[in-house]
Amino acid sequence: MTAALLAAACAAVLWPGARTGLHRRLRAATGDAAGGVQRWPARLPLLTAAGAAGAAALVSTPLVALLAGGSAALAARAWASRRAGTAAETRLVALAEALGALAAELRAGRALEEAARGAAGACPDRECGAALVRAVRAPGAAGTGAGGPQARGDELSAELARLSAAVVLSSRTGCSLATVVTAVEDDLRTRLRQRRALLVATAGPRSSARLLTGLPVLGLAMGSGIGADPWQVLTATGTGQVLLVVGVLLEVAGIAWTGRLVRRLGR
Repeated sequence: MTAALLAAACAAVLWPGARTGLHRRLRAATGDAAGGVQRWPARLPLLTAAGAAGAAALVSTPLVALLAGGSAALAARAWASRRAGTAAETRLVALAEALGALAAELRAGRALEEAARGAAGACPDRECGAALVRAVRAPGAAGTGAGGPQARGDELSAELARLSAAVVLSSRTGCSLATVVTAVEDDLRTRLRQRRALLVATAGPRSSARLLTGLPVLGLAMGSGIGADPWQVLTATGTGQVLLVVGVLLEVAGIAWTGRLVRRLGR
């Protein structure tokens, strides 16, 4: 049974990033692998839960299969959330680079349209670059296309709205657009630095949460090492099954509470 749980844990952690033909076909069927709308992470918890529960059901009790499926689903959901956060961070960094390029182009005396195209070409993210051009061409409408950043409601839309406001301000008051764009870029880079500093400051609590995740497995290993059979007690007796359910619920609650505390620090 321990082997089954380890297999389920490995599946939850490793399967989403595996470079296998099955994974590539799944991405092609459920989302755009080239950076478009990613729908497959929404289905990932169900797929991971089904796989983990099926594997556990083959070698253990239905209760263990249920717990394994639920734990795998939560792990997959957390992985997808971290992946989305990393992608959002990457887009914001790309936008900061594009804003810097746009300000430089404007200072060089180029027209706004030409400067926007140059900045989009320098942007590491094509979607972000295209959204920047739309923000310059039609202030207030950036990212509103199908699947665009604003349609998804991510952080990039707020930054594009700032850029649109800068264009409108420059056209109405005659102030230097390069100066306003530079201010938007500086503000974005400052917030990105603050976010990185926050990640460093919360490294300890996040490490504690990961340690908390592994403690039950360590406890089972220690019990088996001294000659006891804790897994048999937890799965084959009524009292053990109650303790198993309570323990899993407390484990999930502890991880969720730690994650909530860390997220509140970033607000």
